[in-house]
Amino acid sequence: MIIVKSRDEIAIMRQSGKILAEILRQLKAEVRPGMKTSELNDIMADEAEKRKVKLSFKNYHGFPGNLCVSVNDEVVHGIPGGRELQEGDIVSLDAGVIYHGFHSDSAITVGAGQVSARASDLMKVTEASLQAGIDQAVDGAHVGDISRAVQRYVEEHGYSVVREYTGHGVGRNLHEEPQVPNFDFGRGPMLRKGMTFAIEPMVNAGGWQTRVDQNHWTVLTADGSLSAHFEHTIAITGGKAEILTC
Repeated sequence: MIIVKSRDEIAIMRQSGKILAEILRQLKAEVRPGMKTSELNDIMADEAEKRKVKLSFKNYHGFPGNLCVSVNDEVVHGIPGGRELQEGDIVSLDAGVIYHGFHSDSAITVGAGQVSARASDLMKVTEASLQAGIDQAVDGAHVGDISRAVQRYVEEHGYSVVREYTGHGVGRNLHEEPQVPNFDFGRGPMLRKGMTFAIEPMVNAGGWQTRVDQNHWTVLTADGSLSAHFEHTIAITGGKAEILTC
């Protein structure tokens, strides 16, 4: 069931999103060659504790991390641990927090040190495709308008969008209806004022196909190509969508 939030509920989600954005900015500033991904996991926990919010991802369906840290050909759901970041790696940080019972969900991809021109372009295109999708998120439009805009932008720039994993509604639950694919699937549900959801393009430098690692969590590109991931939680308003995680 698609849930429409009240003005008060959106106000709470706005604060949840603001806190998450602050934490992601802190994480971005910490990414560097030589650090272990477990260090990012610890920073996530420390920053959430400082702000008195709970972690959305910790133990979600058994996920062991405080956030997802996905490196290079890892698309999503990377488990932070002993991996040491290398110069030129691209690192996707996907996180969520719970504030007064409401989740926010956001992701960024950043470079560890100096990255290649190809990696830099991939990240820029992925982030821009997220904005292209958000621009279509208006009252009376359809989910498919968002999906179509993301795919068109990505493919015009020579990349591919992952199809097995999608954006989603978010609020009292981390995952709610509707699903928000990043590829053209038809019209989908109509967007209504008060809907809140996460748009999250996952974009590959090669083909769109993926595989799941033997740890049963980490999703990788099937062809070993680089992947980038950007995500915002948004609210449908009377005009342009409001980005809650900024």
